[in-house]
This record gives sequence, C-alpha cells and structure tokens, in this order.
Amino acid sequence: MRSPEPGPLAPAHRELLLDLARASIRSGLLRGVPPALDLDALPPELAAPRATFVTLTLQGRLRGCMGRLWADRPLAEDAAGSAFAAAFLDPRFPPVTAGEVPDLELQLSLLTPPRPIRFRSEADLLSRLVPGRDGLILARGARQGTFLPDMWEQLPEPELFLGQLLRKAGLARGEPGLQAYRYRTERIQAQAQRQPAILAPSQ
Repeated sequence: MRSPEPGPLAPAHRELLLDLARASIRSGLLRGVPPALDLDALPPELAAPRATFVTLTLQGRLRGCMGRLWADRPLAEDAAGSAFAAAFLDPRFPPVTAGEVPDLELQLSLLTPPRPIRFRSEADLLSRLVPGRDGLILARGARQGTFLPDMWEQLPEPELFLGQLLRKAGLARGEPGLQAYRYRTERIQAQAQRQPAILAPSQ
C-alpha cells in the first residue's frame, strides 16, 4: 500500500519554512554551511520526511534552483538544505552575495512522493500527463531529469514539455527502458524584502 499524499501545511508552518530557508542563506553567507536544526523542537509536520525544491529569482530572472526528489530527511532540514544549495551550489550561477539577498524572491516547492507512470509508448505517456499540475521525472540508468509543475507555464504543450525534459536529462526520444514518475507540489512563495505571499497548493 502506498503512503498517503501529504496535505497542505498550516500557514504558520509555511511561514516557519520560509524563515528557515532565509536563515539557511544567511548562514551560508556567514559560515558557509546550512544552520543546524533542533528537530525535536519542530512541529511534527516539519519533522516528517518530505522532499523540496527552492527557486530563487532576482529582478524576475532565475538566480538558482536546487532540490531533491525523494523524501529521505525531515521537511525542515530538506527546505534549509535546498535553500542553501540554490543560493550557493547551483552550477549555472555564481554564489549569491550579501548585496543580492534583500532583493531575492524565494519559492519553496514541497513535493508529494513521486509515483511511477506505466506507459506503452511516448504517445501513451503524453496522454497521461496533466498539464499545469504534474511534475515529471524521467530516468534511465544513472541519467535523470525533472521539471517542476511550474515549467508548464513556459512549455504548455505536453510534447514540447516532454521533449525538453528528455534533452535536459540527456535521454533520446524512444529510448528503451525509460522510466517516468509524476508528483505534485505545494508552493510557498516569499517576495523580496521578506513580504511573503502564500500560493495555494497544486491539486
């Protein structure tokens, strides 16, 4: 029996996660590592395992996006780790600087457990995707790539969405042995200058 889908977090818990993510970036600037967390002091919802991605934007442009797909550490720890990685370890960007922090916008994406998609062909896989709602993982052997549900805003056509993800993962169209997984996200967003705006979870 598969585990139940996690429900949306309470507003206070969302705010706490945002605070932890921001604190992780500050800790990275000051000490070069994420902060140590007292897991025993956290609400049970934030101590339960859950995977996250953190997306940073600066003046409307991507500044970093990193995260994990599989829930193997407490939600609060994962959110702090993803924020640190997005700010300092994304290989596409230089590390975030102290001068950029006040203008950073931060989005947390809390993932539901990825579920395998059984499909017979590429056309069959395309027919099973729910645009705007499904995050997608494609994997074969050691190669793996994902698009968060947010990517549907840039790639609204399923065939284009799938094709770009195959390219990102270094996988060929029609490649045998391809595995696919879907997930959904609950999004929590904070504007620059710590003016948080909570977005409703994807259903």
